[in-house]
Amino acid sequence: MLRNAVFLCIAVTFLLSCSDKQDFSQYDDLTITPTLETSIFYIKTQESIINRVTGLSFFSQDFNFDAFEEDLFAERVLEGSITYELENTTSKEIEITIEFLDANGDVLDSEFFRMEAAPTALLTRVVAYGGINKSLDILRNTSQIRLSAVNLGDNTSTSSLPDPAVVLRSSAKFMVRVK
Repeated sequence: MLRNAVFLCIAVTFLLSCSDKQDFSQYDDLTITPTLETSIFYIKTQESIINRVTGLSFFSQDFNFDAFEEDLFAERVLEGSITYELENTTSKEIEITIEFLDANGDVLDSEFFRMEAAPTALLTRVVAYGGINKSLDILRNTSQIRLSAVNLGDNTSTSSLPDPAVVLRSSAKFMVRVK
């Protein structure tokens, strides 16, 4: 008998209870914008190698850059940045140029770095793209990155620091609209 009374109370509660109609349109208002981060390149050149190279340029290379090749990514990227870190523990003053090239080899943008001989502090530069910063079209249209490094010092001196080298690191961080 008690079980029937409890069941009757629960049934009456369900019949008399109020509920709102379910609203699934909230999905349309949902915005998903993850931040994606990746390394672009890491270059390290020992001072002993720089000393063996005749002429000023001790490194020059073009890298294929297909980061924005996929329309899915290129059309959804909102903003981002590329971070460069340059370290020089050699006895040489150096210049590094990074150029962003389109499919025809035309320069879309460039970054220039100059560092004195060691001891120097780690040089960090963050270059922002999108919004009021540099145009994202620079990266969307880049098909190659050209990196060149020049020794402004001599080819005989040697740093007293352990493992003297020029190190260039870069990474990218972009916010992408998924929905």
